[in-house]
Amino acid sequence: MTPTRSSIRLSDGRELIYFDESPDSGRSGHPDTRQLPPPPPASQLRYDPLTDEWIAVAAHRNTRTFLPPSDACPLCPTSERFASEIPAPDYDVVVFENQFPSFSDRIVPDEITQVTGMVPVRPGRGRCEVVCFTSDHDAAFGSLPPSRVRTVIDALADRTAEISRMPGVAQVFPFENRGVEIGVTLHHPHGQIYAYPTVTPKTAAYLRAAARHREKTGRNLYADVLAAEQEAKVRVVAANEHWTAYVPAAARWPFEVHLAPHRQVPDLPALTDAERDAFGPLYLDVLRRFDGLFGKPMPYISAWHQAVVGEGRDLGYLHLQLFSIRRAADKLKFLAGSESAMGAFVNDIVPEAAAQRLRDI
Repeated sequence: MTPTRSSIRLSDGRELIYFDESPDSGRSGHPDTRQLPPPPPASQLRYDPLTDEWIAVAAHRNTRTFLPPSDACPLCPTSERFASEIPAPDYDVVVFENQFPSFSDRIVPDEITQVTGMVPVRPGRGRCEVVCFTSDHDAAFGSLPPSRVRTVIDALADRTAEISRMPGVAQVFPFENRGVEIGVTLHHPHGQIYAYPTVTPKTAAYLRAAARHREKTGRNLYADVLAAEQEAKVRVVAANEHWTAYVPAAARWPFEVHLAPHRQVPDLPALTDAERDAFGPLYLDVLRRFDGLFGKPMPYISAWHQAVVGEGRDLGYLHLQLFSIRRAADKLKFLAGSESAMGAFVNDIVPEAAAQRLRDI
């Protein structure tokens, strides 16, 4: 069932949207009683001519909330003792504008238009949102029921469609970071949505490769990669009627899985009801396999790759990339010299072995 959508404005003007699994929840009737300062202006983008990339400078993010105690968690529902970012006393799924955004539409005149003749400067126009998956502070995405995963997918699809229509947005990226090892600063189960004003470097590389493949073969690159993995079977971890989860043959990370729909779609809004329903059980299965590898919660990044908004959109193929930096029970993969300085990855685990270990859980 499609969740009921209702929205309010927080005391500083930011938008908050409830996605409720039952109608008439009345959550939007709870106002934000805090007295908050105005949101910060948009960040600054500086162009790096050496790499042809735009770098965001968002100094206000240095003051963002960092690992607060559970009774002062800004993502829990508001209680009598603490007023959080969510005014209602309970919720299913909620999305709101980030209080410390990397990108926003709050553009103010900036006298700086270039740092040097080689480095132009522009506003970091875009949008950053927080997605809370549950009001339960001690839960994890892997502990959610499939029905809640469906609500999350519907919320992400809603936000992708709406944000994609905003001026200046080039790409919409939903993701989840889990674990302090990854850099999480709030323990409450949540994800984020970044709407970038430029196409990200990773996506730009994907688009170049996909364009070359189509020019050469007339086919979609990711569709051919998925078909090859399905035929090989050796790296497939799990599958159902609509989705396949597999370890990429050239995985960069110790444990990395792609979850891809069997039908080429550009983004989350394009998924059918059947595809949205089928995603949850498979994804939850893979997450539990991740946690089972070492018998403890696995730190991970879960990243939705969607088609870009403008040129190159037809080359996209929606898929979820799930990966962890944990390579052994007591060891992490740090991005050291080769990875950080050169962008040249060295994987410590053979992808076929990683797939087998995940299947064996």
